[in-house]
Amino acid sequence: MRADRVFAYGATAGLLGDLLLGDPRRGHPVAVFGRAASAVERVLWRDDRGRGALHTLVCAGGAVALAVLATRTVNGRPVAGTALTAVATWSVVGGTSLGREARAVGDALSRGDLDTARELLPRLCGRDPYALDGPGIARAVTESVAENTSDAVVGALVWGAVAGVPGLVGFRAVNTLDAMVGHRSPRLLRYGWASARLDDVAGWPGARLTALLAAAAGVAPRAALRAWRADAHRHPSPNAGPVEAAFAGALGVRLGGTLSYGGRVEHRPVLNGAGRPVSADDIERAVRLSRRVGALALLTAAAGRWAHEAIRARRAPVRRWS
Repeated sequence: MRADRVFAYGATAGLLGDLLLGDPRRGHPVAVFGRAASAVERVLWRDDRGRGALHTLVCAGGAVALAVLATRTVNGRPVAGTALTAVATWSVVGGTSLGREARAVGDALSRGDLDTARELLPRLCGRDPYALDGPGIARAVTESVAENTSDAVVGALVWGAVAGVPGLVGFRAVNTLDAMVGHRSPRLLRYGWASARLDDVAGWPGARLTALLAAAAGVAPRAALRAWRADAHRHPSPNAGPVEAAFAGALGVRLGGTLSYGGRVEHRPVLNGAGRPVSADDIERAVRLSRRVGALALLTAAAGRWAHEAIRARRAPVRRWS
């Protein structure tokens, strides 16, 4: 079986596993990696970029090395390779859990239960929930769904198509490190610099594909493309900007604006200023859009891997017998 079919079958099985089972309650591989990364941080931490780069190399490099070793053990065995790809995909994607948590907040807002919505919001993002009213929480959830569609689904599939299981694992490791040490707190400003920059690089292709697929999968493709083109560059994040702007245009809502992280207030540009304010009902629409984007990303990644293998096969020298 060719490598493109191994990836396509394995990634599809992994996404179906995520759809049916969600994240494991205990022993999640990403949680195990997070605990290991925290242990490395306790040993290496200094207020120094070099130490932070070493932390990134040890953690992300170690995860990729294990994935390469696992891939080599199943080399030449298509069924085992498909199973490994399926397990890796299921371990690194998180679309089902993302949708479940977003819907829980949306349901609380629909009931008018603002206290419960505030309690649930930290499961999705790091904003100060008690600084937000109902529309502010709805906006935060919608933005989180958009950004995590790229981080938790599309980006992983892109790197899986490029590099197989090591690509899946490596992307998720880098993304997790950014979430752990990449934010701009005084303690981690220098130490987390390498993880944050590497995450920007790794997330670049997935973010653009997510924005493109959000436009294709939404009911207003022209509005999504227009918001992406007009507003994405104004967002402080090079990868969240295209994704959030495209989702805003596709859903017909305004995203961005004032928000609060850890007591620090930020005034971000408004994305898709022609849209209306976000409501609780838009959370369900955002989750459905995220699901469609994930499905299209799987097809796109599989097609890309197939094209790569076809080109390789065409370029391979023909062996002639004399």
